[in-house]
Amino acid sequence: MADILVVTSKIKKIIKEKGEMNTSAATIEVLSKAVERLCLKGIESAKADGRKTVMDRDIIIDHI
Repeated sequence: MADILVVTSKIKKIIKEKGEMNTSAATIEVLSKAVERLCLKGIESAKADGRKTVMDRDIIIDHI
């Protein structure tokens, strides 16, 4: 298993509160992988702009 990049308790809480559902361990892993991909894309964008700082504009979320 890779590093978990999301706060599991917070993810479980929002899913329970908003959907009255439980959360599988696989869901946490998928969300962590999605966060990692967003970070890597942000790094690429910042480098392409000649910056050493990832900014909000570098994080593009396609499907929400």
